[in-house]
Amino acid sequence: MNRKLRMGMVGGGRGAFIGSVHRMAAALDGRIELVAGCFSADPEKSRLSGADLLLDPARVYGTFQEMAKREAALPADRRIDFVSIVTRNNTHVAVAKAFLEAGFHVICDKPVAFTLAEARKLKSMVQKSGKVFALTHNYTGYPMVKEAREWVRSGKLGKLMKVVVEYPQGYAITALAGGDGRISNWRMDPSVAGVSNCMADIGSHAANLARFITGLEIDQLCADLNTFIPGRPLDDDGTCLLRFKGGARGLLFASQVSSGDENNLSIRVWGTKGGLEWHQEYPDDLVWKSVNAPQEVHRRGNSYLSPIAQKYSRTPFGHPEAFIEAFANVYRAAGEAIAGAQAGKALPKDPDYPTIDAGIEGMAFIESVVKSSKAGAKWVKVPQV
Repeated sequence: MNRKLRMGMVGGGRGAFIGSVHRMAAALDGRIELVAGCFSADPEKSRLSGADLLLDPARVYGTFQEMAKREAALPADRRIDFVSIVTRNNTHVAVAKAFLEAGFHVICDKPVAFTLAEARKLKSMVQKSGKVFALTHNYTGYPMVKEAREWVRSGKLGKLMKVVVEYPQGYAITALAGGDGRISNWRMDPSVAGVSNCMADIGSHAANLARFITGLEIDQLCADLNTFIPGRPLDDDGTCLLRFKGGARGLLFASQVSSGDENNLSIRVWGTKGGLEWHQEYPDDLVWKSVNAPQEVHRRGNSYLSPIAQKYSRTPFGHPEAFIEAFANVYRAAGEAIAGAQAGKALPKDPDYPTIDAGIEGMAFIESVVKSSKAGAKWVKVPQV
């Protein structure tokens, strides 16, 4: 394709952190340009946000329904190629449906839907549309996460036995420590967030990271969810025991009341030949743990890494890459598929971006965790895609 992809955005207006992250990530490689959007459910805020972004006022819309309809009516050489959805959980499916039916590709923030049933319906829409649907589980975009996946796929670890993945944050502890007792947001509102806060927001990232690196599917889980901050209707902490298909076992922990932790997503995987360890706060390092040798630290940007890890590295070793770049790698991979589709090529059979199936797995995990916890931390079967 001899032009930039034209991107539209729904959500992400003034004051929305994640919207600006998506815009920076999409623009990073110079292959995608934001040209239109509906940035808020408030038409005036959407207008002001569009002005902030120096967009043509005629391409800034008051509702996503209006945006989908009017963009579809534009000439092919002007309309958007895809939409990025960065709204709240309870609106993802409605927005995606409007744009899929209007003929557009979709990149959507996680979780993919409000419920598992909604996610399954969305999959049918995606399949019917024949369009690219990418889910921004951004941690899969880190080069050393891709390297870890290659180690597992190549058999370097042997038969996998144990997976431990954790995601502690401490930002909400201030509500218990004499600080800002008002800490609350829409993720704590069941009518907007769904059945879970902590496990839906960050626990789903941990589950997806384990799935991406190991390829293992969670067969059963046993969960204990907690709400430590009084007055909150949803969880702010939780722990899960995992049984994977094939016999491996695991532990998943997610918390927003872990004092002193910032965004400490990490994973350890052990097999019969060795193990690996990766920390999101030190994303350029991937640790190899051998049975009879010292630990090795493999570093992003080096020529000894796999081709896929090298492809998604932008700077030489010693020049750190992190959060924005990981998001950008999801946009890069999805953008390549969208550009190919716009040129008449078939969609990739094994895309290097999270698909609607990752979204369904995420919703199945969230609902299973809540079901198990409500039943007194009993083992439950996790629905499959």
